[in-house]
Amino acid sequence: MDFAQSICRHTACVLQQSVIIIFFMKQYVIDELRPADYKALKTYLDEHYGPSEMDGIYWIPVAADILTDIQSEHLECRPQYFTVDLDGNRLASEFLVRSKNRVRCDCIHYATVSQRNWLIDFIDNIFTRLQIKT
Repeated sequence: MDFAQSICRHTACVLQQSVIIIFFMKQYVIDELRPADYKALKTYLDEHYGPSEMDGIYWIPVAADILTDIQSEHLECRPQYFTVDLDGNRLASEFLVRSKNRVRCDCIHYATVSQRNWLIDFIDNIFTRLQIKT
């Protein structure tokens, strides 16, 4: 008899099973933003890719010339996107190419090396354009 069973034997309780699921996501994160940097980024992203449909989430279309063959073939899933999550002190983007049209599809997957590099360069260029030091 384990500890939980012995406790429940002497008290009025019901054993419950807990399941913890942890998902790991590859991301590009720039944290410790200053308030002025956050405001400049929010203004830029709102003007070019928003306003945000969900608080702080922006959908950045992936350049057509770096799509994989399957992403290019899936016209019903296009355009494919990276999402950028901006909050008061950080900007984060998952290295996952996704679609607004479907939740699951063969064309939704982790970025290729060229897509990942494109996203990092894209975000870094925004910081350079806005003169935000990282």
